[in-house]
Amino acid sequence: MARRPHISVRMGFEERTAMVRLADIQPLKLVSDEVKRSPKYRQIAASVGEIGLVEPPVVARSRENHGKFLLLDGHLRLEVLRDRGLLEVECLVSTEDEAFTYNKRVNRIAIIQEHRMILKAIENGVSEARIAKALNVDVASIRRRRKLLDGICAEAVDLLKEKHLTLNSFSELRKLAPIRQIEAAELMIAMNNFSNSYVRSLVAATPRNQLATGYTPRAPKGLSDEQLALMERESASLAREFKVAEQTYGTDHLDLVLAVGYLSKLLRNGRVVGYLAKHFQELLFEFQRISESENVAA
Repeated sequence: MARRPHISVRMGFEERTAMVRLADIQPLKLVSDEVKRSPKYRQIAASVGEIGLVEPPVVARSRENHGKFLLLDGHLRLEVLRDRGLLEVECLVSTEDEAFTYNKRVNRIAIIQEHRMILKAIENGVSEARIAKALNVDVASIRRRRKLLDGICAEAVDLLKEKHLTLNSFSELRKLAPIRQIEAAELMIAMNNFSNSYVRSLVAATPRNQLATGYTPRAPKGLSDEQLALMERESASLAREFKVAEQTYGTDHLDLVLAVGYLSKLLRNGRVVGYLAKHFQELLFEFQRISESENVAA
């Protein structure tokens, strides 16, 4: 048996962090006064002031200036440290000087993950007041986040665990019975729409027998009973169509791949193409169009 070639994986960072003077770090963008007034900046500043820097900035060694560094990720954190009068910071040193990965390919924490982190911190003895101070929010907001999943069924939580919803969206989901919560989560994922207004529309289109026990819906302003009934029917129809599409997608896709592959093989036969061109030009055009979608089907 032939030996597999040895494949080496090059590390994306130097093995050790480095203490770097802030004066030696060149940012790729400036932090404006408007950004400094934003909630995000104030939250980072509060977190650094309460518990210190959690996530080190990412820098790359400058190719032009020895001893200088390019700042790839952490512009707000670095600006907060400057405002606090710090002179140096511990950094991760990247072996590549590209910032695309940090700007476009780093997953930001979802609200359910944040909820679990808050629960873990409280279990470890951190007070709600200190968490609120670190996140620059009030204690009531931390309590809402702590109780985020109260009344939400486990299946819906699993579907939405990596999605970015608002606190108010979960308040809307609690108005639904568990089976309808799952349907709503599936519809949000299918439509790629996690906005609070969309969740409210799903609640409004839910039949009364699928609402949570004890919840009495208010009649939406400007909608008649007939319009509400129509919304309920359309929502139920959309849910059924989604289920059917989900159940048949794998088989349909396999059939498509096989059909496209067969047509592509036929069109590589010159005699077949010549015959179709002579007698069935429109059919040949459609076959060629389908064959061109082979990469999409695969």
